[in-house]
Amino acid sequence: MGSLDAVAWAAVLLSLRVAVVATVISLPFAVATAWLLARKRFWGRGLLNGMVHLPLVLPPVVTGYLLLLAFGTQGPIGSVLRETFGITLAFRWTGAVLAAAIMAFPLTVRAIRLGFEAVPSGLEDAASTLGASRARVFATVTLPLIAPAVLAGAVLGFAKALGEFGATITFVAAIPGQTQTIPSAIYGLLQVPGQDGAVVSLVVISIVLAMTTLALAEWLSQRLTARLGA
Repeated sequence: MGSLDAVAWAAVLLSLRVAVVATVISLPFAVATAWLLARKRFWGRGLLNGMVHLPLVLPPVVTGYLLLLAFGTQGPIGSVLRETFGITLAFRWTGAVLAAAIMAFPLTVRAIRLGFEAVPSGLEDAASTLGASRARVFATVTLPLIAPAVLAGAVLGFAKALGEFGATITFVAAIPGQTQTIPSAIYGLLQVPGQDGAVVSLVVISIVLAMTTLALAEWLSQRLTARLGA
């Protein structure tokens, strides 16, 4: 393996930063969306389900291009954010967070939705008949039961955000030290002859991060399941 320079290490740290922030920000929305899809029947439910899963079937470059149209400095949402709040997402690391969160969102929602659908409705009904409010039933009955699913969804989202490439490079490019993540750094190094060692090093780091994440998630899930079952 070749040694990594400061730019490559910056890409590693930025990838971790983007994946963590994207996971934390999107998780509450994923729980709410999963609850809606699992428990409610309403007009437009099919449309919502389709929109949530759209990033799974669209080419990532298309998703990135749509983000650029909507959140670019001249886009309808991006111009409002810039003029009203002074926020610019295109070609910024915060834009990489948005792209990663959107690409990871379907996987997170899917895992949490399975958790909601696995909770026996009788437990919630029993708590309600004892006078507990809906909020209390959710906080004390539903949420503990779906905690392993929430954890699994968060881990899947984190792993997807960590490896996101197509939408990110289209929306924020690959500016070294600013928006260049591990996947875009690998892509950039592959275009330069003689950088095979650095590419292999980044690939190994990616594998180690992914395996560590999955192992940690499995350990936490087992601990949580055992605690809830005690």
